[in-house]
Amino acid sequence: MAASVVLPAVLDIRAAGPLQAEILGLRGQPLTLDASAVERLGGLCLQVLLSARSTWAADGQALTVTTGDASAFPDQWAAFGAAPFDTASVGAAA
Repeated sequence: MAASVVLPAVLDIRAAGPLQAEILGLRGQPLTLDASAVERLGGLCLQVLLSARSTWAADGQALTVTTGDASAFPDQWAAFGAAPFDTASVGAAA
């Protein structure tokens, strides 16, 4: 069973450190990120998530993101010009 992290509504500079620590604490196992409540995605949290995506890929582990219809995550992720988060996203395209 995959571990799960619920992302906060605001992913800003204050959220980056705690988010990094929480995600790294789950390294080595499949992980699902619940982005359904995300309203704002900042650059530092984008970097944390990009690093997690690379780390999980290098470890051969699944890292997926789920979004809800009201989540701003997919649009804000795309606004940074980042490639789609993964191929196993649930809900709106991430």
